[in-house]
Amino acid sequence: MTKSELARNYFLKGANCAQAVLCAFAPECGLDEEQAMRIASGFGGGMGRMREVCGAVSGMILVADHLCGYTSFTDKEAKDAHYALIQQLAGSFRQENGSIICRELLGLESRGADTPVSEARSETYYQKRPCAELVALAASILEKHFHQAQFPIRGDK
Repeated sequence: MTKSELARNYFLKGANCAQAVLCAFAPECGLDEEQAMRIASGFGGGMGRMREVCGAVSGMILVADHLCGYTSFTDKEAKDAHYALIQQLAGSFRQENGSIICRELLGLESRGADTPVSEARSETYYQKRPCAELVALAASILEKHFHQAQFPIRGDK
């Protein structure tokens, strides 16, 4: 199963967008499913349902951080290179969708009330949202990047 399929399946099982992407790459990140779910739990709904940065993009960033983030307080070169990677990943997502902002991707006209109450997952919920496809795309972007960088992703075919 591809990372795209895994991410889509996690979302359809009830994970938020960030959780779906991070869970798809959990083994590569040295995480189990529960750890991945916990780490990404606040990034759903565009960060706590505020409809800001899309959770799928946040999930991509979490994966990139785990796999190749910098750890030195003083290594400016590593920091700059990592920020360039994050911008590249987000740019690829934006190129495909026109935005990395949750409310824009969902077609919400403007910033509304930031209710923290999530919607029940139902057939209607899944039909009216592009999120399953967005998490699949985010996972695909990560896969492509790591293949091009010759960074091995365990479980690849």
